[in-house]
Amino acid sequence: MKKSTPAFRLGGIRVPRGESRDIRLELSRSYTGDAISLPVHVLRGRTKGPTVFVTAAIHGDEINGTGILHEILFDTPLKLIAGTLILVPVVNVFGFETQDRYMPDRRDLNRFFPGDPTGSLTRRIAHTLFSQIVAQSDFGIDLHTAATGRTNFPNVRGDLRDKEVRRLARSFGCELMVHGRGPEGSLRREAVKAGCPTILLEAGEPCKIERGVQETGVRGILNVLSELQMIDRKPVRPPYQVKIERSVWLRAEAAGILRFHVSPGELIEAGQAIATNVSVFGETQNTLITPVDGIVLGMTTLPAVKPGEPVCHLAIPSRSLKGVRRALERTRATEFETVTPGQLSSRSIFEPRED
Repeated sequence: MKKSTPAFRLGGIRVPRGESRDIRLELSRSYTGDAISLPVHVLRGRTKGPTVFVTAAIHGDEINGTGILHEILFDTPLKLIAGTLILVPVVNVFGFETQDRYMPDRRDLNRFFPGDPTGSLTRRIAHTLFSQIVAQSDFGIDLHTAATGRTNFPNVRGDLRDKEVRRLARSFGCELMVHGRGPEGSLRREAVKAGCPTILLEAGEPCKIERGVQETGVRGILNVLSELQMIDRKPVRPPYQVKIERSVWLRAEAAGILRFHVSPGELIEAGQAIATNVSVFGETQNTLITPVDGIVLGMTTLPAVKPGEPVCHLAIPSRSLKGVRRALERTRATEFETVTPGQLSSRSIFEPRED
């Protein structure tokens, strides 16, 4: 583990233990030759411990993560007792300026890690983030939202075969843990490959800062810091937590306007109606039915569809919904129980029991 040291530096700036710094890490230059910088906040505890990075807005229009980090920076009292926390509220500063997912060269930054210092603009930016921040970190959390025209029920994603990734995912505390290494060149996949266990949060819609997503993200980050004994705080847990290894997109069968019957996070059973498709005159054309039991992981936010367009992303949990329903009955979704640090690594307290 790359324990934080008294001589921690970023972008040539030294951050002693027990202090914090706002740093602008130069990424590139504008056409006029002015510096284009990555905003980074570094917070250090007084004692040694792990280094954790949290990144947001790798896709420039996914700003819920920016709101989550603002909440931590300005509205949530955070006293780090050990280790180092590196917060990057906006990674894709180019896309953030134009509310665009992509880089100026139309590349997806989250497909080009670990980057190349002599490559394209996108590869150079990826290299700076990876070499300056990921390489100095022991753990990572990458904050994302759904793509344009969609919304996601909050879920964490990671290679759950990796013990430390699994530990982060469980401790974060979302109900749904989606297993997957991530695409080639994605930050979480390449960070894990480089020895820095990293998870990803998917939550909400692009171009928005949603209060519920903020609360989920802040709670999850604090849970992880608690699990790593970097803050003195009891973590909280959801009413249930299940592993997702399979999912399916339900697609429109006809062109028309949708009337939705379900919402993100809802538990649904095979044969249940997802949405009714009506013509422009309001005549019912067909009703989209789910063929399997599952949990609504994501949905389109655009009611007008053509045949074949995605409507509902359905997560198929590793256990039956019966246990999940019992867990929800025992604990109302708006209430969370406290647990002692370290408990969040236990399988038994999260996954619903089977009869």
